[in-house]
Amino acid sequence: MHTTVIGNRGEDLASQWLLHNSYKILERNWKNRWCEIDIVAQKDAVVYFVEVKYRKNVDFGSGLDYITPKKLQQMQFAAEFWIKHNKYDGECQLAAASIAGQSNEVEFIDGL
Repeated sequence: MHTTVIGNRGEDLASQWLLHNSYKILERNWKNRWCEIDIVAQKDAVVYFVEVKYRKNVDFGSGLDYITPKKLQQMQFAAEFWIKHNKYDGECQLAAASIAGQSNEVEFIDGL
């Protein structure tokens, strides 16, 4: 299966989970020439910048194990870019969603 198809599947599952848990999806795959954000979602008055990690299995750890300090830096840079681009002046948080295997179970963590 092509990595784009796999990535889209993971983002679809994460988006469904977010919607089911009262988040509103503002954007998916927001990008420019320097950065990308998988999902921009909002719940109440907070905007969440969500990195989605899909793993076929957890033999080598969950997707959350792959949120490295470098990845956090990239996420912060992309979030700041989105904030400036959209002239957003509210509360926001970095977040991650991990989906593993055939279970389609989503593990979500915010406040990274």
